[in-house]
Amino acid sequence: MLEPRDAADLAEIVADAAAEGRKLELRGGGTKAAFGAPREAEIVSLAGLTGVVDYDPAELVLTVRAGMLLCDVQALVASEGQMLAFEPWGDPGATIGGTVAAGVAGSRRVTAGSARDHLLGLTAVSGCGEVFVAGAKVVKNVTGYDLPKLMAGSWGRIAAMAELTLKVLPRPRHVVTLAARGLAPAAAHAAMACALGSRADVSAAAALPDGTVLLRVAGFAPSVAARCAVLPELLAGHCALEAMAEDEDEAAPLWRQAMTGEALHGAVRWDVHLPPRHAPDLIAALPPGAEWAMDWGGGRLWIGSDHEDEAVRESATLLGGEARLVLAPEAMRARVPAFHPRAKGVLALEARVRRAFDPKDVFATGRFAEDAHADAV
Repeated sequence: MLEPRDAADLAEIVADAAAEGRKLELRGGGTKAAFGAPREAEIVSLAGLTGVVDYDPAELVLTVRAGMLLCDVQALVASEGQMLAFEPWGDPGATIGGTVAAGVAGSRRVTAGSARDHLLGLTAVSGCGEVFVAGAKVVKNVTGYDLPKLMAGSWGRIAAMAELTLKVLPRPRHVVTLAARGLAPAAAHAAMACALGSRADVSAAAALPDGTVLLRVAGFAPSVAARCAVLPELLAGHCALEAMAEDEDEAAPLWRQAMTGEALHGAVRWDVHLPPRHAPDLIAALPPGAEWAMDWGGGRLWIGSDHEDEAVRESATLLGGEARLVLAPEAMRARVPAFHPRAKGVLALEARVRRAFDPKDVFATGRFAEDAHADAV
């Protein structure tokens, strides 16, 4: 395993690999190493690129090195009464660079956006071993292409991020989770849609397999109290609401189930994005024994099962959605692409972008079916 100490080290490692025709797999904490097809490549651990470069709480801007642990970043901003502008989650050992590269977004995505919306700038190393800087330490940046948006969710296939500049926000003074119990999927979706579309300014909505619907209300205490008071009346035609938790830590385990699907049984797990109104239809089409968790008001479904086929992906396609294979036995991961099949033109465009930054395919390890260049599309 190669372990660069700084951006210069990383650039030298990548340049050598490009010259020698070797493949490199970028890795942060390794918490998502089982995502994608089995592959053979030298591992470049970015865990040594850690520490805070700059943090200005008054300006709501944070610059850190990519290998810094996500939990440490969250603790740092929390100590200033702030939080990352998106809602990241990760297993123990997850790094901030890996979290952004994977495009992680939690339940607040429907109202706050995802990592790509709040990655202001970065320092990275291209597949040629060249260090480059993109974006800026300001929210508005009109200097050229928005490379940070390309890098967020790129899974290390464009360039290796060494430093990231992220937007942070003041942490809500008060957070309450309301719940409804025992709702069928269609009723759960209807309740969440009503809540998210209401004047109560609900910041997140999710549903668990037992029919529990979770609604999060955040802000200043008087405002939260007023909105929590009006929500039961607004949702009276859908469900009966109760106050579940007035402490974030108390409700966190349930929200994590919705955000990650980690409590679902089965050796196979799918992450499905689809129009929220079709979430109940997809649940109805699931094979026997499959389990689900609903997030983003129904826009995301986690599916857990033991069926090693693509029935979930096929159903998602028919409903206008996309399904990513996030967990499966090695044989299935070798056979079934991790990402949902995309249009030929989209694949060609992605390949051209990757070619511009990685002309020798240093980062094209075979982890994803799309690792081939546009010539093969």
